[in-house]
Amino acid sequence: MYVHGVGVGVPTLRVATADIDAGWDRSGRRGQVAVCAPDEDVLTLSWAAATMALAEAGIDAADVDGLWWGTTRPPYAEGPSHAVLIDALGLDAGAAGCITSGSTHAGMDALLAAADAVAAGSAGTALVIAADALRPGLGTGYEARCGAAAVALVLRADTGPAAIGARTSFARPFLDRYRGDGETDTRDVYDGRLFREEVFVPIVTEAARRLTADAGDGSNTPSWSLPDPDGRLAAAVARKVGADPKTLASAGAYTALGDTGAAAALVGLVGALASPGTAHAIGYGGGRASGVTITATAAVPGAGAAQRALEEAGRPTTYAALLRARNQLTPNGETIPMGVPPESAMFTRGADEMLQLLGGRCVDCGTISTPPSIHPHCIACGGPKLEPVALAREGTVHTYVVNHTMPAPFEAPLPIAVIDLDDGARVMLQVADDGTNVEIGRRMRLVLRKYAHERGVPVYGYKALPMKEGS
Repeated sequence: MYVHGVGVGVPTLRVATADIDAGWDRSGRRGQVAVCAPDEDVLTLSWAAATMALAEAGIDAADVDGLWWGTTRPPYAEGPSHAVLIDALGLDAGAAGCITSGSTHAGMDALLAAADAVAAGSAGTALVIAADALRPGLGTGYEARCGAAAVALVLRADTGPAAIGARTSFARPFLDRYRGDGETDTRDVYDGRLFREEVFVPIVTEAARRLTADAGDGSNTPSWSLPDPDGRLAAAVARKVGADPKTLASAGAYTALGDTGAAAALVGLVGALASPGTAHAIGYGGGRASGVTITATAAVPGAGAAQRALEEAGRPTTYAALLRARNQLTPNGETIPMGVPPESAMFTRGADEMLQLLGGRCVDCGTISTPPSIHPHCIACGGPKLEPVALAREGTVHTYVVNHTMPAPFEAPLPIAVIDLDDGARVMLQVADDGTNVEIGRRMRLVLRKYAHERGVPVYGYKALPMKEGS
């Protein structure tokens, strides 16, 4: 099977490692981690990565046969995570696939399962997403390494620019990072030296050796994407398998984003897919390591753009702001509930409208009314016949306001803009920013974000994001 496109989803915020260390009176280390803003999570990052991959591959979402999604922790502990992402991406409701979870090995599990489906002929076009946005334990060593990101690959059986070749797995029943029953945060390893010498290095090295044995020597020096939980372990494995630690394909991603968990192996592979060559990727988690070899004969569509997205600086934030975004630091006092439970009739009947961003086009005059559930008749001619239509995802600010006083759980400043979309529809949405970049006439792009976390589950919708000048 072949890789026809790649995309990434990168969170908005960056926190300096030294700032996290200072919170625990530790010596400040160099580097940074990418972290989610309050309205971002593993699903919104996955949506962004998949949207990019499909666009770069030139494949319509409706033509995807299945979604294989690997993430340590899905947004719903038990609920419609897979169905929500299918709907938000516009995939056919009959799309196959699954969610793999439970450890940072989940991303590699999703890739291998999708490859098997394509090889077996049960899926002609498979969409693979590996993503994570974990909550590390407060004060743990992992906290200053824990990043967030998503990566998506489009797989097809017909010939493409990169082929998936050898694959292998190796497992030992050892406990590393984990989350216990009833716990929200991920625990760090108990003994760093024991983990290095008896668990991680032996398991990952053996998987890498088996992979290279199956793949053969090859005519070129391969690139490597290796897991790197503490900033030093990837180099230790590289030396054992004869790779140069200074030239690891995954090094740049770890430097820019931190350890992205289930996404790390494939995020680290992105740069290697931007040019011809052979690359080995190893994913690790839960005492198990698996690897794949991908050989590119040409640049994979989206790889260059994805690499540039990984290298973008992001918006600096503080450790305290990070803790608030992860709900690890919460204020006392009453919050204002939504009042409408996420499993109510409004959410049930309006799920497609919200997740697919649908409007109602008048069959008589062509005017698009939004939202159609509130405007069941045409706002122009009053016609009663409206047909659902996907709204344009870009537009221009008609007017806006920035709210500087908001009740909990909302945080001020909270900008709201009226957007004239490129298809003629008009919508009013929150702005996924602090409002400083919003002005009348500014071009905006609509992105999937998390609006609230109500009764233990996330609630998703679209927000407007200011577009870069010239884009």
